[in-house]
Amino acid sequence: MADAVPALSHAVTAECAVAALAAFALLCDGAQIGRWALGAWATEPRGDGLYVGRSLFDGSETWIRPVPDRARLLIDYHVGSGPATLVPPIMARVMPGPQVVRGGDVCLVTLLAWRDGSMSAARWTRLVACPEPEILLLPALL
Repeated sequence: MADAVPALSHAVTAECAVAALAAFALLCDGAQIGRWALGAWATEPRGDGLYVGRSLFDGSETWIRPVPDRARLLIDYHVGSGPATLVPPIMARVMPGPQVVRGGDVCLVTLLAWRDGSMSAARWTRLVACPEPEILLLPALL
């Protein structure tokens, strides 16, 4: 039997009982990221759109810069262990309710992560596990 092909991405989606722009605003807010992202808990601003938080897994620092695209309701999260190591492996997308045959007072929020080519299997397993509780926290925060 051939080895299983490793997963290269992971996505989770939740329906949120708010308009799309309200969800987008929360997802873009670096200080709010520290309320739902397990790998960047309790974020604090560091200037130039950068925030630093702590991993709930090992306490390490996680630097993050949300890069929003309001027209597309999309946020790329550039993350790393410091300002010089930021890469964009995580994205959030908000779908307005009417675009997915729902009302205007709801939206769908999707979190998507891509596997970095240098990421160990253990690190990828942890990254895949994080969005599951995060996507449950987001509707509660909204």
